[in-house]
Amino acid sequence: MVWLNKLFKGSNLKISAGQYHGRHADDGFWNEPSSSLGIQREYDDEDIDQALALSLSEEEQKKGKPIDKSHLEEDEQLAKALQESLNAKYPPRQNGQIRQPNPFSFPSVPRRCAGCNKEVGRGQYLSTVGAVWHPECLRCHGCNKPITDYELSLYENRPYHNSCYRKLYHPKCDVCKQYIPAIRDRHIEYRAHPFWGQRYCPLHERDGTPRCCSCERMEPRDTKYVTLDDGRKLCLECLNFAIMDTSECQPLYLDIKEFYDGLYMKVEQQIPLLLVERQALNEAMDGEKNGHHHLPETRGLCLSEEQIVRTVLRRPIMGSGHRLTDMITGPYRLIRRCDVTAILILYGLPRLLTGSILAHEMMHAWLRLNGYGSLSLEVEEGICQVLAQMWLDSEIVAGSGSNVASTSSSSSATRPSKKGARTQSERKLGEFFKHQIEADASPVYGAGYRAATRAVNRYGLRRTLDHIKFTGSFPY
Repeated sequence: MVWLNKLFKGSNLKISAGQYHGRHADDGFWNEPSSSLGIQREYDDEDIDQALALSLSEEEQKKGKPIDKSHLEEDEQLAKALQESLNAKYPPRQNGQIRQPNPFSFPSVPRRCAGCNKEVGRGQYLSTVGAVWHPECLRCHGCNKPITDYELSLYENRPYHNSCYRKLYHPKCDVCKQYIPAIRDRHIEYRAHPFWGQRYCPLHERDGTPRCCSCERMEPRDTKYVTLDDGRKLCLECLNFAIMDTSECQPLYLDIKEFYDGLYMKVEQQIPLLLVERQALNEAMDGEKNGHHHLPETRGLCLSEEQIVRTVLRRPIMGSGHRLTDMITGPYRLIRRCDVTAILILYGLPRLLTGSILAHEMMHAWLRLNGYGSLSLEVEEGICQVLAQMWLDSEIVAGSGSNVASTSSSSSATRPSKKGARTQSERKLGEFFKHQIEADASPVYGAGYRAATRAVNRYGLRRTLDHIKFTGSFPY
């Protein structure tokens, strides 16, 4: 029966690739929920019955024979079997699961289109989102144009063209600026920085894409990071606030001293502060017998031994290929006049990061100069991290000063910083540096900081320090 084949030849609208599954944890995976449904074309049962009866009647009339009702019943059963076969071949789906269609029945009330609210008569119609639609009434929630192709994406129970869904919801890589590709089973996996939210393809963790040595953001393809003399990469935002040589760091050093004065923790001795390259910092660390330092990369040191250190005397200038060159360094001999010979800080970091490292190393110096003896790494590094975080807090809150205690000198509250009042981008950097301290998962710096914070919050800084001096541990 050619007419029967034509009747059931309609095509089904297929499910589009629109599901995103990811993970988000401390390692930088994120989730983005989505769903998709299929839609199918259907015919009224009345149309089928009428077509069957009409066709059988025409055939019997042509043969000049009366209509055989038993043949009619057999053909009706055949038509139903074919319809069920089509439904089994293209079962409607919902949230990726096969949904069994309701059996055909004659509706007791007229069906109404969910788009125009007019009656859906005989003929073709679309069924999705738990409703029926005229083909011209099913419109994309993104562009408001009819969905006339053979694919549909459904997001939050709203229909979209595949292209509109992709444009609105498919995650794009912030590094290569391309859509993040599906890896398997139409799943999409991407990384995201836990603070900045920068999303990127997992491939960029292995393809040599540079990260800023200060803020950790990856270098986008349409941006060029600056290369420092020692090979580190610095983004342009961090470069804008970077301290590049020893003389440039001296005003910040005075701010940190005033911060300690305001806490009644004055450092009487004149301790040299030197900005150095990474190689010089590593060499000084090798020459230090009992030094504490950050891992995996050292950014600051409090020295106790006599040695010769190469310090940055003049800031570099921008050369070709976004590379800083022509930096002048010179030797500086450290002489032991007390238990601390110098504080070394890695050059080229933003002011707030440089200041937090300096506040941390200054606490090492204060502990040694005030007879705290040999402390465990967790206790000493933990309390030093607390002072670094307190200084960052004071800078972010004050905006332009460096005092956290009400007893600090008024000059520290009014003296402008290297860049004057805090800009929004610099405050954001300060929040990130605080986040680095607070989210540190290492057993020494991270666990030590949290134990020290609990003690200071409960007993205050002064009582906590007294307890550390007499017991070598935090009060509980």
